[in-house]
Amino acid sequence: MMKKMILLTVLVASLGIANAQSEYKQAIGARVSGALGYDVFSGSFKTFMSEAGALELNVGFGFNSYGYLLSSYRTSTVGFSGAYQHHFPIGNVEGLKWYLGGGATALYSSSKWDDYKGFSLGVFPTGGADYKFKNIPLNVSADWRPTFFFVNPDKGLFHGFYPSSAGVAARYTF
Repeated sequence: MMKKMILLTVLVASLGIANAQSEYKQAIGARVSGALGYDVFSGSFKTFMSEAGALELNVGFGFNSYGYLLSSYRTSTVGFSGAYQHHFPIGNVEGLKWYLGGGATALYSSSKWDDYKGFSLGVFPTGGADYKFKNIPLNVSADWRPTFFFVNPDKGLFHGFYPSSAGVAARYTF
């Protein structure tokens, strides 16, 4: 009976260790987005505050140019965003999770046109999938962040709403 208890304890501990190897606590890397005008390329840091809850922080830049009949302009932006993400497992696929959450972004745009420059604040819902490779310290994710700017919104193409804010990230995990 004692041998069976010891064997069961070792088995349960082994399963816990195997599961811990497929998860991660923190990750750092880069995120690339299709957002028009902001957050096109950013550094990305993600940390789990609980088993399911994570905070992702991004610092990055973006650019855009428009042309209207006889005039054209360019903008460049520098921004910061932070998002809370709540993760859920996807079936029995080890290391793969989907998440939902929300966050905020702050950015500064520069342009020769007053309507397109200045400080902006926005909020966004977020959703995506997150995968941690089992045998290497690499995490990849894909997300969608439709962003609503409510302070000094861009008066151009989307008038403060950026629906195309989808992105992919690759991060080193530790």
